[in-house]
Amino acid sequence: MGSLGSRFQSSPRGPEECRKRKRSAHCECDSEPEEEDSQLDTKKLKSTSKYIYQTLFLNGEKSDIQIRALGQEWNLHKIYLCQSGYFSSMFSGSWKESNMMVIELEIPDQNIDTEALQVVFGSLYRDDVLIKPSRVVYVLAAACMLQLDGLIQQCGETMKENVNVKTVCSYYNAATMYGLDSVMKKCLEWLLNNLMTHQNVDLMKEAEIMEQLIQSSDLFVMQVEMDVYTALKKWMFLQLNPSWDGPIKQLLLDADTWLCKRRKEPFLNTDDGMPFVPVFRHIRLQYIINDLASARMLERDNILPPEWLSTVYKQQWFAMLRTEHDNDNGPQEANKEESELNSMRCGRKLTKDGDYCWRWTGFNYGFDLLVTYTNRFIIFKRNTLSQPCGGAVSLQPRRHLAYRLRLASFDNSGKVVCSRSTGYQLVTLEKDQEYVVMNLDSRLLSFPLYVCCNFLYTSPSSERRGDTPETENSARSVS
Repeated sequence: MGSLGSRFQSSPRGPEECRKRKRSAHCECDSEPEEEDSQLDTKKLKSTSKYIYQTLFLNGEKSDIQIRALGQEWNLHKIYLCQSGYFSSMFSGSWKESNMMVIELEIPDQNIDTEALQVVFGSLYRDDVLIKPSRVVYVLAAACMLQLDGLIQQCGETMKENVNVKTVCSYYNAATMYGLDSVMKKCLEWLLNNLMTHQNVDLMKEAEIMEQLIQSSDLFVMQVEMDVYTALKKWMFLQLNPSWDGPIKQLLLDADTWLCKRRKEPFLNTDDGMPFVPVFRHIRLQYIINDLASARMLERDNILPPEWLSTVYKQQWFAMLRTEHDNDNGPQEANKEESELNSMRCGRKLTKDGDYCWRWTGFNYGFDLLVTYTNRFIIFKRNTLSQPCGGAVSLQPRRHLAYRLRLASFDNSGKVVCSRSTGYQLVTLEKDQEYVVMNLDSRLLSFPLYVCCNFLYTSPSSERRGDTPETENSARSVS
């Protein structure tokens, strides 16, 4: 205290004089010395933090407690350990450990190892902790056990920043185990975006939440629903043959060869196939059997029980009859719940900027939808007479279409670089009418660009039907 007082006494001016002199052009009390003092204080703080970490933690000087775990000892200090909720409760209560000099820690979590404990104990003696992405799950486990909320949060941020094909499954499982909802959400989003767009053998082997992915309308499907079925075939083969090691291009051929030997009865009815029933249940079969080649492949594979297919064929037949004889001209509203459960999922990869025009295969109740990308516009066209069609086309004056269109591009790790979505919408199109769905900002475009759509062409079968009023061409959003 004496030295601190002498420091103030040595000042030649009082506060009032200093304020007066600050008004002049060259004041002796300007900010430069204060900035220098601040920099010196910062350096001193950094060196103090480093000194504390080295002397007290690494060297264990003046330790008043020893922690033993997993065959290793740490000479630590109660005052620092009390930052942990775990030790704070231990020392402040009537536990026998509160007066012990040596504490044996039981480690029930297999994710915790000595390296993780070293990082977690060390974090109590320093301000900044560097967590390696490859080690974050182990550190998180130890931080959760010792109830270190700040370190848990840092682990979560590290995981969200480093989600990729090698980490996503382990991060998701850890987030589920330790209750990090934001990390779970980030991993799930990554999987929905990348499972179909960037297929990977190791990812298919590890993915344990396939049911949740396949049932989601947010799954970024490339091409059509048949590709979802094909991906599940490959995934199921890998689950039953985990030692398979080959290139992704060979995977489908080997899976088909393996399944070909097991076609005496529907594979999902066998003991090996039954565990996969819940996942295959979420395939939207109505958008597979609407294409002849795909329907034939389902019959040939004999994976699905025949009653699954007969039910869907019946539903589709009645939907076609409603369109033809009951004047069903499509959904009457953009029902988000209905779209998420039953919409057609399809997509397209645009490798570079240019002009594209395409349609997705399959019978869609006479609605021949052409999609065009040109000059950074995405356009829907209800084709009836102006261009050749692959099959029968509805000539109803107006047809309604419920849709959602999403765009995304990804970096090398699968993170979204840019994305846009229309949300769920309803549009009414007359014959050969075009409708601009999206106008893109060239500054935000990055290729390859992935286009993913959800469509509903018909009204829900449970809806009570009546005469549909004619409406103007419009798009309505669902919040």
